[in-house]
Amino acid sequence: MGRPSGGNRKEEILEAGLEVFARKGYYNTTTAHIAEKAGISQPYVFRFYKTKEELFIAALDRAFERILDAFKKVDSSAEQLVENMIEAYDKLSERHPNEIALQVIGISVTEEAIRNATQQGLTSIRNYTLERFRDAGIENAEREATTFLARGILCNISYFLELPMLIDGKNK
Repeated sequence: MGRPSGGNRKEEILEAGLEVFARKGYYNTTTAHIAEKAGISQPYVFRFYKTKEELFIAALDRAFERILDAFKKVDSSAEQLVENMIEAYDKLSERHPNEIALQVIGISVTEEAIRNATQQGLTSIRNYTLERFRDAGIENAEREATTFLARGILCNISYFLELPMLIDGKNK
């Protein structure tokens, strides 16, 4: 194992965690798996994250932050807002596919701290989307924001399960 490199090591551990949790799930991932992916020793992970749960929450928070950042960067007319936000999410999903899996996994984990983090992340996205829709003058903004998020979650589940027919109706 190579010597850890300065201040970016916490970030590298977080990104390794994102990838390993997305691939193996929360319950099947160990800090040893994440350490291996990051190219460090397992005890070194604990210098930055006290528990696997803390690392998962940090990874989940990162996923939700990236979604909010993508939505905040959308500069659009009211007529194109929903479509452009979907496009921004699609691009984010291509660049950071682990975020999709992490959201689905976060919904399924029963530990209270992780459930709370998932609730906070989804609430932040919902609140931002609702505010953005209202500011754009979208009719029935509350219903439209709920539908937007519901479709997004369905897309995530479809992607995670490799079941595109949930979205496009085609059996591939």
